Amino acid sequence: MRELIVEADGGSRGNPGPAGYGAVVLDPVTGEALAEAAEYIGVATNNVAEYKGLLAGLRAARELAPDASVRVRMDSKLVVEQMSGRWKIKHPDMKPLAAEAARIYPPGQVTYEWIPRERNKHADRLANEAMDAGRQGRQWQPSTSRAALDAGAARVAGEATGTGRVTGDTEGVPRVVGDAAAGAARARAALAATASTGTAAPGTAPTGTAATSAAATGAAAAGHRPGTADRALDAPRPADAPRPDATAPAPTGGDGSAATPATPSRGWAAPADLGAPATFVLLRHGETALTPEKRFSGSGGSDPELSAAGRRQADAVAAALAARGTVQEIVSSPLLRCRQTALTVAERLGLDVRIDDGLREADFGAWEGLTFAEVQERYPDDLNAWLASPKAAPTGGESFAAVSRRVAAARDRLTERHAGRTVLLVTHVTPIKTLVRLALGAPPEALFRMELSAASLSAVAYYRDGNASVRLLNDTSHLR
Repeated sequence: MRELIVEADGGSRGNPGPAGYGAVVLDPVTGEALAEAAEYIGVATNNVAEYKGLLAGLRAARELAPDASVRVRMDSKLVVEQMSGRWKIKHPDMKPLAAEAARIYPPGQVTYEWIPRERNKHADRLANEAMDAGRQGRQWQPSTSRAALDAGAARVAGEATGTGRVTGDTEGVPRVVGDAAAGAARARAALAATASTGTAAPGTAPTGTAATSAAATGAAAAGHRPGTADRALDAPRPADAPRPDATAPAPTGGDGSAATPATPSRGWAAPADLGAPATFVLLRHGETALTPEKRFSGSGGSDPELSAAGRRQADAVAAALAARGTVQEIVSSPLLRCRQTALTVAERLGLDVRIDDGLREADFGAWEGLTFAEVQERYPDDLNAWLASPKAAPTGGESFAAVSRRVAAARDRLTERHAGRTVLLVTHVTPIKTLVRLALGAPPEALFRMELSAASLSAVAYYRDGNASVRLLNDTSHLR
């Protein structure tokens, strides 16, 4: 049976932060690199990146020799011990990755060995090349890699000094500052610059695709270690200034919303953002007894609890979020229906819940608990004024212009506090639609073109250069 050696590594510049992996398959006799793989994987932790590197290395080895005996060498004690069966795998992000790695070769064909970092230079350089490519908004290409050359040169230097191992550590080399957000901003700028000429622009996503090749030559190596890149100071992000729009109609029932837009401080050609985004996963609470009847249900009413259907919805979304394994923090509206939904998810994920008053629903005043038809019958003048302008408030309640200011302030506060993190915000229709609309820079009437179901998931990523990206809207697949 043929033997192959797989060396793999992964890193995250922020942990979690912009991450990538590298892997190389080696001939155990000659030390020749038979295949390489590297990929920028977006925002992830060091451990997830290391597991991704392991997967890529095992797949590359299997393509070369599915019947080979494989010796995996990594400088990650965690991965080596877990894959060897000596340590238990507890983290939900790593369990499926480890299970997938165990399936690539039959049991008994793969062994694991821990090696010091200085002996894992080849895979380390590949991981850094992948992260650098992602930072520049492009894919890692084997033709431009010189990881094999650098590893070979270091090996020769080690032999010359009699150490018998890789030398020439690059700890003193200045680190290159930047991450995925910088690549995304540059890609957006390139799209804007080339739109009028018809010239093809670079890819709009900073993620790279995995690639394998024989040991390749090329330009520019990256010698800095993953997870230790210095972070540059970002320019301050001006707060969005709400802009009332007297022509905007308002939603016609339930706890729907209309809110004033924000004027973006920077546009598509904004300078590169050097900070990982704060990603808000926006969860609308589960149903209450008022939800199916489409009654106004804000922060000034009876504060209803989840119904039996709402509790089932909370359980379903908790299971879905646990399977995805990306949520790191949970923040909730203070209202009972949101706290109950948030606690159900928190118990499943093993997280705490923090309350933020800025995420509460609009106060519908005297309209609380009424249907739209009942409001139209009892408060026709106030309703007409409310429909005509977001600055008009429900009878004794809160205007959508006021809600917009409150939600924008909460957004700025939370993005600053949770930069680079994925945070679940458990809140209501009005705050979620407001966040989505402001992120899009859309007019208030765009709210009528958005459906937002109970227990639905949406997502927005916020970059420190002022750009935002709506990544998901009204996902209810977990309820089916």
